Amino acid sequence: MADNTVELTLSGPDGDDELTLPAPLIDMFSEDDESAAEVVGDLAMINAAQQIHAATAHGQGEPSEELQAVESVLMGQFEERFGQTFGEMTGHQH
Repeated sequence: MADNTVELTLSGPDGDDELTLPAPLIDMFSEDDESAAEVVGDLAMINAAQQIHAATAHGQGEPSEELQAVESVLMGQFEERFGQTFGEMTGHQH
C-alpha cells in the first residue's frame, strides 16, 4: 500500500510541509475530477470548521469574542467554498 500514495506539498507564509496520504482515500472523497489538492483542501476546511464549532459551541464556558470572530470568518469561508453552511452540510445545527 505504501506505493499507492499521493504526496502533497503544503505551502504557507512561514514554510512548507509534506503530506503523504493513501491514494484510495483521495479517490474516496473526490468528486467530478477534483485534484488531490482540492480534496485535501476540502478535508482541511471541514476539519477546521468541526474544530472551531466544537470550541465555540461545545467547549467549557462562554467562548471569547476573539474565538467567536474567528468562527464567524471561518464559517463564512466554509459556506463560500461549499455553497452551504456547516450546519446544512453536517445536519448539526444549533
